[in-house]
Amino acid sequence: MEIESLVCGIESIDEVVSKLQKLIANKNIIVLLRGDLASGKTTLVKHFVQTIGYDDLVTSPTFSLQSCYGENIFHYDVYNKTLSEFVSLGMLEEFEKDGIHFVEWGDEKLEQILDEYGFRHINITIKKLDKLREYTIEA
Repeated sequence: MEIESLVCGIESIDEVVSKLQKLIANKNIIVLLRGDLASGKTTLVKHFVQTIGYDDLVTSPTFSLQSCYGENIFHYDVYNKTLSEFVSLGMLEEFEKDGIHFVEWGDEKLEQILDEYGFRHINITIKKLDKLREYTIEA
């Protein structure tokens, strides 16, 4: 597993997006996003969506559980759901759709399930550092 850390501010988030695009390489993948409240998980998704040319409004799907952008970008938020609720709502089946799946608040238990089912995934942990963020990418 490759681990890389990038430290940058919002004005340089494109560096993180570029690295993520290279890792994804237009393949079906799940990106687990971890970090404290307001650490920038949704902001990263927003910049990713904009960088590939979609004009969709990107907001945290905290209350809707899932948002879709373009034809193949899916965005989930499991903050208000337990993992068993997430699974019982059929969300694992959603991961079978071709595309890029961003999951905010994806924890180690979800990661273990993804491994058991053979889903390819990347982990990104975002840590607030005053006005900067540290993005730790495990691929």
